[in-house]
Amino acid sequence: MGFEAENIRDWLGKKVVDPSGSKIGDLEAVYYDTATDEPAFVTVTTGIFSGKRLVFVPLHGAKVHPDHVKVTVDKDLAKDAPSIDTDGELPVSDEPAIFEHYGITPAAGTGRRLARR
Repeated sequence: MGFEAENIRDWLGKKVVDPSGSKIGDLEAVYYDTATDEPAFVTVTTGIFSGKRLVFVPLHGAKVHPDHVKVTVDKDLAKDAPSIDTDGELPVSDEPAIFEHYGITPAAGTGRRLARR
């Protein structure tokens, strides 16, 4: 099944898996690229109990399935991605590190690139 950007909000809380099917965590929120207005990243809840955090995982090439969202990045790469606390917000100064972690070049522009919706 292909990825439907307008329906991604329906998948909040679903598990997010890597290409081999290993679970990364649960989909918590969708972040849109402010330049293109397209979904660019999701935050995924990882860790257990007091060690829970939200890691940023790119949506490029993601596929939606009935019970999960399969992304194109490996679980280990995602687990090492920039993260925020489960009740935290993403400072604009931290955005470049998210793109750099995955080797993504954001579209030209300055200021806030990612907006949670």
